[in-house]
Amino acid sequence: MKLTATAVKNTNKSGLYGDGNNLYLRVTKSVTKSWIFRWRDRNTDKLRDLGLGSLNTTSLKEAREKATAARKLLENGLDPKQERDRERAERRAMAATMLTFDQCAEQYIDAQSPGWKSAKHTSQWRNTLATYASPVMGGLPVADVDRTHVLAVVRPIWKSKTETATRLRQRIEAVLDWAAVSGYRTASNPARWKGQLQQLLANPSKVKTVQNHPALPYTQIYAFMSELRDIKGTSARCLEFTILTAARTSEARNATWDEIDLANAIWTVPASRIKSGREHQVPLSPAAVKVLKAQQGLNDTYLFPSTRTGRPLSNMAMLQLLRKAEKDFTVHGFRSTFRSWAGGCTNHPREVAEMALAHRVGDATEQAYQRSDLLAKRKQLMNAWAKFCATKPVTGNVVSIAGKSA
Repeated sequence: MKLTATAVKNTNKSGLYGDGNNLYLRVTKSVTKSWIFRWRDRNTDKLRDLGLGSLNTTSLKEAREKATAARKLLENGLDPKQERDRERAERRAMAATMLTFDQCAEQYIDAQSPGWKSAKHTSQWRNTLATYASPVMGGLPVADVDRTHVLAVVRPIWKSKTETATRLRQRIEAVLDWAAVSGYRTASNPARWKGQLQQLLANPSKVKTVQNHPALPYTQIYAFMSELRDIKGTSARCLEFTILTAARTSEARNATWDEIDLANAIWTVPASRIKSGREHQVPLSPAAVKVLKAQQGLNDTYLFPSTRTGRPLSNMAMLQLLRKAEKDFTVHGFRSTFRSWAGGCTNHPREVAEMALAHRVGDATEQAYQRSDLLAKRKQLMNAWAKFCATKPVTGNVVSIAGKSA
């Protein structure tokens, strides 16, 4: 043994430094140090090198142990490099049986998201897969995912949510393609449309459009809100806040505390989370502020965090709350409830109500001249809406959701 730990540490001149038994320390011009095992191939009589690791991760003692193991392979007539590659392949094959679909999906998203147009798009990917795919096959080894699993995910919503189902299929296909290229799958992609699912599912462009569930009539909003306020849980509070602000589901559930100005009762939704692509300020009624104050301290980032993950509520949380109540209207439908009330029960101008929904008003010319977001007028409108939600009508049907929890 010619080298010492001190010599290895202090040697900075580029070159090869032998330790004996085919072990060498390689030092590059940039003073990068690594270990190699060098031997002469019996068949070709050429010198060959096997990397044993960087000095940063492999000590002199460990390098000698690896060199000894390589020499034993040579003595048994085996090629050290081929044996190392074979062992790596075996470990990779074993890892493939352990890597789940969810793990592959996360790695795919991490790899691709830097090239996507926005954080919202990344969030949509994660949420779609988490909502529909994960419950069915998220925990399965990705190598075991087959057509039966894919159909179990997309078939239930193929008719009712065709656009969502189509995007979901495409995303599953992309994840499985990534898994195959990465060496975690060998079978053909069961989520592929051509030659696969096109034989089993109707063409998306020809599926009859399913009508959306009706919105709750505004005459019933007081009874609904009264029952909703009695329900404990983050899902219920998020739904209450969503209704009071007439926001979209994704805008409310992904809201963060740095978007909230409680002193001035303003919620500023960034352009990346608004459908129109423009920042949107939402005046908060006293009722909406009360909801937020009750949420303080639950999470440092999100207004409405998941109790399990600490991340925002899933995009199904509020809908599941309505389903437990056996209601046939959607969360998004409350925006229609608000708009119907604003148009039928108030004298607020149309453009004020439309701006409250973060809609663009008028054509391009009108938008160019309409530079004000009518915040003061929208504040009056949202305060009136909150008051209406809390005022018992003279008559009205009761929409009971008692006994249901978030």
